[in-house]
Amino acid sequence: MSALPDAHDPPSASETFNRLRYAGVFALLFLFGTETFLVSPLLPTIADDIDVTEAAAASSVTAYVLVYAICAPFLGLLSDRFGRRRTLLAGAALFLASNAIAALSTGLALLVVSRAVAGLAAAAAGPAIWAHIAETAPDRVRGRALGLGMALFSCGQVVGVPLGALLAGWAGWRSAFLAMAVATAVAVPLLLRQLPVGAGQRAPVGAVRAVLAAWSDPTLRKALTVNTVFNAANLGAYTFLGALLVQRFGLSVSALGLIGILVGAGSVAGSLIGGRLGDRARAAGRDQVPLLPVWGVLLAVGIALSAWGPGLVLALAGVAVWFVASGGFVTDQQTLAGTVSPELRATSSAWLTSTMYAGTGVGAWAVGSFTDVATGTLVIGAGLAVVSALGALTLGGGRGKAARHTGEPSDTEARTPDLA
Repeated sequence: MSALPDAHDPPSASETFNRLRYAGVFALLFLFGTETFLVSPLLPTIADDIDVTEAAAASSVTAYVLVYAICAPFLGLLSDRFGRRRTLLAGAALFLASNAIAALSTGLALLVVSRAVAGLAAAAAGPAIWAHIAETAPDRVRGRALGLGMALFSCGQVVGVPLGALLAGWAGWRSAFLAMAVATAVAVPLLLRQLPVGAGQRAPVGAVRAVLAAWSDPTLRKALTVNTVFNAANLGAYTFLGALLVQRFGLSVSALGLIGILVGAGSVAGSLIGGRLGDRARAAGRDQVPLLPVWGVLLAVGIALSAWGPGLVLALAGVAVWFVASGGFVTDQQTLAGTVSPELRATSSAWLTSTMYAGTGVGAWAVGSFTDVATGTLVIGAGLAVVSALGALTLGGGRGKAARHTGEPSDTEARTPDLA
């Protein structure tokens, strides 16, 4: 059976993916990935320097996550209504300011405020970035473009966090945040060149109704529900991965740091694989949605191997499979959110992040309710991963229905602004 007529034709210039064209937003994604995980290795040093407990210092991480989760849908709406350029630049400016404030912090209160501002910055810029990539990348390579963005976000954990920790060990923890501020300042001129005035702007609609509009679309509602369940399994179980590996194999803190690199590398690989496979599926006339159940099944297998696989090598192979599935799932979900309702791209992307954090909280609570961490990880992590795979099966064919319902063409090339 042959594919669509144009599936094997040489891609035209407008269908190829120019990575340098997205240098500004890719740089910002790398910095966001670094910021998300940066405090963890610095926590003991920060707590000792400002004379608080590690639990108190960890409230800076809580501030970042809570502000992002709560504000992202509303700031995603601003991006959909007033354009990507304004929202992205405002987010970048806040991100620069937040890291500068962190570098100047002498006490816990100012540090927590700086992390809250960083969460606000990421909540503004993050959804706008995913929406910008989805609406400007040619349909033929849209998944690949989003996958590369997600891979660079994951690289922040693999490369950015170790570099930040190394710098902090040499010049103090504040130097890591100062470096983040300087790097953001370098990225801003790239953003100014990349984003034309009015890029991605949409017609205004009612604010509350628009924020909740993603939940009124049947396909997006199912996708967000599946996203919540998947991340209750994925990141909820990940919360206890260190404790699990210590319990099973007695790993040292240094060894657990290397596990973090494996987690990041798996996410990078999954993001790139997910984007490429999704593009191939669409080029052959199939939707990328059927891949979502596959990621759910692989997640269940990876978690099960990590929790109960005999021997350290098999458990680590499970960790790799786990986060390949995680990276592939997130990439395909972002592609889906950017395709189903083009007028709600940033808002839909923001809801993906909010439901991810909600699922993480519920999953972590559920795993933690077990007295044995291995049993909790297996039952909650692998069990909910299977549930998410079954739920993802109901998403098949949703993209075309949504496109017809909204009146949007499936290929948004006609709506793409000129970024020359």
